[in-house]
Amino acid sequence: MTISLSQRVQRVSLSANAAAKQRTNDLKKAGVDILDLTTGEPDFDTPEHIKQAAYEAIARGETKYTPTPGIRALREAVQRKLQQENRLEFGIDNLMIANGAKQVIFNAFAATLNDGDEVIVPVPYWPTFPDSVRFNGGTPVFVECHLEQGYKLSPEQLAASITPRTRWLVLNHPGNPSGAVYSAQELQALAVVLRAHPQVRVMLDDLYEHILFDGREHRNLLNVAGDFQARSLLVGGVSKTYAMTGWRIGFGAGPKDLITAMTVVQSQISSGASSVSQAAALAAYTGGLDFLAPQVAAYQQRRDDITGILSGVDGLELIQPQGGFFVFCRCAGLIGRYRPGGAKIENEADVMDYLLENGVSGVGGSAYGLSPYFRLSIATDNATVIEAGRRIAAACGRLSPVL
Repeated sequence: MTISLSQRVQRVSLSANAAAKQRTNDLKKAGVDILDLTTGEPDFDTPEHIKQAAYEAIARGETKYTPTPGIRALREAVQRKLQQENRLEFGIDNLMIANGAKQVIFNAFAATLNDGDEVIVPVPYWPTFPDSVRFNGGTPVFVECHLEQGYKLSPEQLAASITPRTRWLVLNHPGNPSGAVYSAQELQALAVVLRAHPQVRVMLDDLYEHILFDGREHRNLLNVAGDFQARSLLVGGVSKTYAMTGWRIGFGAGPKDLITAMTVVQSQISSGASSVSQAAALAAYTGGLDFLAPQVAAYQQRRDDITGILSGVDGLELIQPQGGFFVFCRCAGLIGRYRPGGAKIENEADVMDYLLENGVSGVGGSAYGLSPYFRLSIATDNATVIEAGRRIAAACGRLSPVL
């Protein structure tokens, strides 16, 4: 018997990142030589003091239910982190802990969106944004931000996209998949537009805040336009900075009424986050960032290596990402060319299949709303990144403009 599915679940799809990863794993199990550049997951291990804190929490018997908004000690640690690292002041009741940043985002949209409400999502985007909007009855409004504008939303585009039904603007920086970082001046220009539309909240996804290159320092909208703290949700977490993707801890910082409503949503979905993971996150936020500089230097070297190889490839266009651990390439120049066997490259999907045949697995840009592009993760060792770049360059060189 066929199960009748809700319209809600039919509005969304399985993560394209997960699908690409699974396909890659299947090929590897079959013995195919594939370099996996699909997943945005640090290849570094969780720092030892964080793991030790989890062991000690288990030994103390801290394995029970936790308060829905998070244990107080962790919220206080996040409060201090925001003061010291981000120069932002939040009360304890303005903070909540969730099972990863994805749940923070879902909670926020579930708590605020009615059917037909609009959320402005700059493209390229992290797929969770539009699908969380759709799942909660909202309508994502896509604004394409191409390579020529550094993958960043302009004030003019923002102004043209706002309607009476607009409830949120999403700002993800450093961006996934683009690596784009907004300057203070660019953020201030967006704030000027938003001040004319007080009904629009701003979701600030800062997951990659410490993965910045070329000496950049992180600034978000609240640092340059403090009046927006009353209408913004800052989303953070331990996954990227502390290599804790599997621990599933994120936080939201925002107005008390919003955080209270998000806590209500979470209370009926999952209750509080894991007690052991919260103990580990507490150690992360109180243990300092001394371990991080060598990791960021490694990511920057990988960025330099692969962009140095690919920037000279005919048919590919890219700019150096300013943060995060992805390289986003436009591959329009490969469309219409012919493979060595004579098959024509018709579209982005053909490009991804061709690269896979040549031993490199990435994710097509259509997963992020922009095509024909593809994303490569540099969250793997330098040798793999360099070899993947060489394989891509060689494969592109074997394409012919004529049959």
